[in-house]
Amino acid sequence: MKKDNLNFIFWGTPDVASETLEILKENGYIPSLIITAPDKPQGRKMTITPPPVKVWAIENNIPYLQPEELTGGERSDLFKFLRSDLKEPGENFRGEQNIPDFFLVVAYGKIIPEDILNLPKLGSINIHYSLLPKYRGASPVESAILNGETETGITIQKMEYKMDTGPIMVQEKVKIEPEEKAGDLRKRLIKIGGELLIKILPDFVDGKTKLTPQNENEATYCKKIKKEDGEINLSDDSVKNYNKFRAYASWPRIFFFKDGKRIIITDAELLNDKFIIKKIIPEGGKEINYKL
Repeated sequence: MKKDNLNFIFWGTPDVASETLEILKENGYIPSLIITAPDKPQGRKMTITPPPVKVWAIENNIPYLQPEELTGGERSDLFKFLRSDLKEPGENFRGEQNIPDFFLVVAYGKIIPEDILNLPKLGSINIHYSLLPKYRGASPVESAILNGETETGITIQKMEYKMDTGPIMVQEKVKIEPEEKAGDLRKRLIKIGGELLIKILPDFVDGKTKLTPQNENEATYCKKIKKEDGEINLSDDSVKNYNKFRAYASWPRIFFFKDGKRIIITDAELLNDKFIIKKIIPEGGKEINYKL
């Protein structure tokens, strides 16, 4: 099947997804529809802000949906819309089948109902930023660094309704550099994952992809990161604290309390097995050099 004839829907929300969309575009793969999360308030002023994927869709003139809730079942508007040529959910359903070839899901952020996930002719595929079955879940990049891993990777999987349990289509290992932060590692993984996706899509569309079941005995899980996870104890193990700094350097950033005030660590290093704080932001202040 030619690229121009593909009818696929992209599901995603943050930068990692919009950057993957750009790689697809550069290689001639354009989704017929994008589904992303609703706009949300962000920042101190809680300004209503569109997700990066919506911004990309608008810039590239691609139709998009932002469902508040995902409901499955043949009577749901979303299900009927995704299998038909309806102009928008809520229209009178005319029963004109136009089922997508496949769904591509990259960091969408919500659980897709099983009947919707299984709707496309070829099923749904997902890019996950770990070597599955290790680090299933919401924070695989941060968790690998937190645990002192020296390698991680990319997994492209055929999706199942359970989280990150689908059979593996392809994997690629990636070395984690000793001082690499999560944001930098994620940038490398996005590029590698996008290029890997481009390589396998022709075989996937032609039904030639070999699927390898995951080994459930090797499965590990990682949680969604919360702001309070960034707190550290300065008397903890130095390597542990440095890994936490690397993992949370972008968000939520690591911090400690002194005299009841929160101190954010913005720059640090591991020197002679000691965790050395170089720069901080005192509560209510600006970034300064750290002094004991």
